[in-house]
Parts: sequence; C-alpha cells; structure tokens
Amino acid sequence: MSKKENVSGNTDEKEKARKLSKDEQKRLEQFEILAENMREKGWLRTDLTISIVKANIFAIGLLIPAAVIGFGLFILKNRGIGISFRFPWWFFPLYLVLIAVHELIHGLTWAAFAEHHMKDIAFGFMVQYVTPYCSCKVPLARGPYIAGALMPLLVLGILPMIYGILQGSLPVLCMGILMTDGAAGDIMIVRNILKYHSDSSEVVYIDHPTQGGGVIFEKTEDGRLAPMPEEQ
Repeated sequence: MSKKENVSGNTDEKEKARKLSKDEQKRLEQFEILAENMREKGWLRTDLTISIVKANIFAIGLLIPAAVIGFGLFILKNRGIGISFRFPWWFFPLYLVLIAVHELIHGLTWAAFAEHHMKDIAFGFMVQYVTPYCSCKVPLARGPYIAGALMPLLVLGILPMIYGILQGSLPVLCMGILMTDGAAGDIMIVRNILKYHSDSSEVVYIDHPTQGGGVIFEKTEDGRLAPMPEEQ
C-alpha cells in the first residue's frame, strides 16, 4: 500500500453518515480545520479508517483461534486440572468494567505522548453500534500511535491469558480471551498502518474523531500545497 494508491479508508457510507453527538460534531469540525491547515502546509492526507461492522465480523473470527490457543495451552500446562465453566459472580460485571478500562488505557497511553496529555484525549460512545471509543485529537508519531492502539490488547488480553495459563486460573484465562477479542478493531487499525508504505521522511498519525481508525499525514517532497483528498 502506498500513497499513490487511492486509499479511502472506511467505505461504509451508512456508518459515515451516522448521526453525531454535539461533541463529535465539534471534534469533527476541529479535525477538518486541522486537516486543511496541514494540507496548506504541504501535508498529504490518507484515510485508513475501518468499518465498525467489519471490525465486529473480524472479532467473531478472532475469537476462535484465541480460544483454541488459550485453552490448548491451558490444558497442556495444567493437564486439564481445574477446567470448570462455572465462573464467579464478579466475572461478567468485571468484563463490562474492563470494556471501559480498555478505552481508558488507549487514552492514558496516547496522553503520555500528546503535547497537552489528557486534554488531547476524548472519549465517546457510538450508540448505533453500542461501541465506546477513545480518540486522540492531535497527531502522533507512528510508534506512539501504534503503542496506544495495542496497549489494551497487551494489558487486558495477552497478559491475563498468560497469567491464567501459568496459574491454572480458567476465569482469568477466559477474561483474557474475551479482552483479546475486544481488541479486534485495534488489530485491524494497526494492520492497515503496517501495510501502508510512505517514502516521506515526515509522517504523523491522528485518530479520526468520528470513525474507527486513523488518518495518515505525510509531507509532500516539494512542500507545495497538497491536493484535496478527492483528488488523490
């Protein structure tokens, strides 16, 4: 994938046309102003946003290999001892809490690299898709952006899976599997970033304020006015 290709990001027009909250509309307006200012300074914009519906479909497919790997390693390590699907009463309430913590981890990680820290972070909820989200309102370098995108997967998904396997705790393992699955959209976003190739020496990444995923801005070689997005 390169900047010469026509990369339009999310092509689901229904998702892009969803009714926005007042805060979302305000952030979108601020984002478009930022994007236009960067274009005038010679930054080329490429959308790598993703469809929430496709992310949910990907999550269904991701759950199977995550469960197979998790349970397979659990059985090998613990020889099947302690396998019982009677979970403690706190399991599902904790799962709901961790969905919110997932977004908080995004925000805290990105805030560590943002100029104004948590002031540059916004949280919201897509009512139509019953999906909470976190958005960083300022451009970040590639490494920090990817770190913020994948940190919930590591903290709430992979590490609990490893702990559950090593300690023989099936509830912790299952929570790790569910939270790994909950990072399906984040995995898709990072996959798109890693597939994208740029020859520019200056590239920054910014979350789209109302859609899943982000937008890449790269400095044009001659620094002249970048073309409008529809002209790319």
